[in-house]
Amino acid sequence: MGSAKRTILQIWGFFFLGLGILGAVLPIMPTTPFVLVSAACFYRSNKRIHKWLNNSRYFGPYIENYHTGQGVNLSLKLKSIIAMWLTLIISIIIVQTAWALFLLGVVGICVTIHLLLIKTKKQ
Repeated sequence: MGSAKRTILQIWGFFFLGLGILGAVLPIMPTTPFVLVSAACFYRSNKRIHKWLNNSRYFGPYIENYHTGQGVNLSLKLKSIIAMWLTLIISIIIVQTAWALFLLGVVGICVTIHLLLIKTKKQ
């Protein structure tokens, strides 16, 4: 692979990792898809960063569970859904507009459905 392509993939890897980090703290953004895309970019461009990401305390389990098809713990699903809805409700109360209620409600419903459809990891 050429160095220009490798550099571009690294830039995209950091970009998607940044989105994944934002998704870990913002209820309206997912974490897992961005981390997985980031890992794929680093796999093709920088093995050292890819290894670091796979061994990361925070993101390593996402990648491992995806690769092995194990899914997500039920407790993590429930905590994620509860935290997301609490944050969405607080946001709706603060903003107090109809479009925010609609938009955040739709996002909340879609993310909840997405989380429920992810395979549940057996203990």
